[in-house]
Amino acid sequence: MSRWIITLIIASLIFFFVEFYAFQALKTVTKNKYIKWIWIIVAVVIYVNLFYTVFTTPRSAGQTKGFQFAIGFMLTFLIPKLVLVAIMFGEDVVRVIQKIVSNFSSGETKPLASRRQFLSKLALGLAAIPFASFLYGIIQGRYNYKVLKYQLSFKDLPEAFDGLTITQVSDIHSGSFTNKEKVQYGVDMINKQKSDVILFTGDIVNNKAEEMDDWIDVFKNLEAPLGKFSVLGNHDYGDYIQWNSKEDKKNNFQAVKDIHPKIGFDLLLDEHRYLEKNGEKIAIVGVENWGKGFNQSGDLKKATAGMEKEDFKILMTHDPSHWEYKVKKDDFNYHLTLSGHTHGLQMGIEIPGFFKWSPSQYVYKQWAGLYNEFGRFINVNRGFGYHAFPGRVGIWPEITVIELKKDVKHA
Repeated sequence: MSRWIITLIIASLIFFFVEFYAFQALKTVTKNKYIKWIWIIVAVVIYVNLFYTVFTTPRSAGQTKGFQFAIGFMLTFLIPKLVLVAIMFGEDVVRVIQKIVSNFSSGETKPLASRRQFLSKLALGLAAIPFASFLYGIIQGRYNYKVLKYQLSFKDLPEAFDGLTITQVSDIHSGSFTNKEKVQYGVDMINKQKSDVILFTGDIVNNKAEEMDDWIDVFKNLEAPLGKFSVLGNHDYGDYIQWNSKEDKKNNFQAVKDIHPKIGFDLLLDEHRYLEKNGEKIAIVGVENWGKGFNQSGDLKKATAGMEKEDFKILMTHDPSHWEYKVKKDDFNYHLTLSGHTHGLQMGIEIPGFFKWSPSQYVYKQWAGLYNEFGRFINVNRGFGYHAFPGRVGIWPEITVIELKKDVKHA
């Protein structure tokens, strides 16, 4: 209990510091007491709701929608205030420096009130940008599905599979969904790609199999003529909540695995399948979760037992750190790896084809999009669903379509 009390005290001090400096900007711009009281009341309600939700939600419940929205609204109001803090606290530092300098010089310090007011208005204007972005991210951004298309060429791709199209979907996190119509829109968008194969790269739930109950009838309508294949993600193992018994956790894990055939997916648990066409074949390899700092159940050797090194391979592994630490240099040669997991942290700045940034990149070397090393590719899907924060800001939910081509020039 003492650990929670210390955490509460530290968090309260941080929040108080942020709120104090943010409020200074408001006070400088307006003298209206009603606006000030609304500001204070909203802040108090958000923090009280956050602490109440955190300390009253049992660990056995997992990450509830109430918890997600408590976090969501806290971030929506807190992050813009960090902009205010950076400017107002920075201006105070400048004031102190100027005061010290003036004490050692004969000159007089010029009045700073007008500058303070200008900076307060500037800070509030800049803070409005992330505030509006986070509101949009919660209301609409989490369902703002984007289709990203790539064409990849391989000299050793069997000719029969020249032009094969793959749709990758990842990180459904069904326990977070709230709008069936929007999710159905996303599923319809997947089907509109008319890909030959659909590959799902893990995290079908947040924690519990029952989270998928209301969504099976939606996702079972996904269509792909050459098959639908899937793997597990770190959340599918039920490791992030407290179970009443080991047996309950075991039963839940089996129920999660049973979801996949219910929606027409062939779940690969350290296994592979061959797609055959005109006497030629390529391999779909699927491993259990392997992640740096996470569950490391995946076994590449087991998954490829009986395969030849020369086989063309598409590997599904949930966590891209698996590719970084184990796959990309493997002599067995995995031509294309498909991962998810990072969500691009669900927030960042991205101008397709020109620029992308997210705090996620400081944790994962491959965090979103297509990467190529040693002539081998990995695509990190930004995720179909969302988790923890109930929205997406700048990093939109993704449906990836990859077309494989025979590189005849270098064959």
